[in-house]
Amino acid sequence: MNKKLFFGCFVLIISLLACQKAEETNLVTTYEVVGEAKVVEGNYGDLVEEKKVMTLVSLIDAVEASGSFTGKVSGKIKEVCTSKGCWFSMELPNGSSMRVTFKEYGFFIPTNSQGFPITIEGVATLKETDVATLRHYAEDQGKTKEEVAAIQTPKREISFEATGVLIKSRS
Repeated sequence: MNKKLFFGCFVLIISLLACQKAEETNLVTTYEVVGEAKVVEGNYGDLVEEKKVMTLVSLIDAVEASGSFTGKVSGKIKEVCTSKGCWFSMELPNGSSMRVTFKEYGFFIPTNSQGFPITIEGVATLKETDVATLRHYAEDQGKTKEEVAAIQTPKREISFEATGVLIKSRS
């Protein structure tokens, strides 16, 4: 009986400490945003803290060396899916773009978050995106039928599957 009581107290204390830690960081997460948001800044998906954030150059080096990267990076949102915020792109230092999607389609970011600074956490991989998917992305961006039809070749690129994102103020 004492073991059960001790274990119950232990679980309660850990839970309270975890809640207190979340309150201290003032991070809020949401899985509900689809479309535009009045306040874009915030945490979407899993909580992301500004600790142990790598540079985009480090991400590129890791992906080119081993095929993947796991961790956090910061950058700026270049383009956002205009349909419901189900993906966005970031410009990389080498001039290419990196498409960011969300793990298990579990959350979205506001469609009006273009240009905001962001920190993302998850896994980056080097992959080849087929023509049909590239055309789908172009349609999500609101490209014309002619622009979509002009996509004829697959694209080899770094993609990132985020478990959480922290959109920061434009200040």
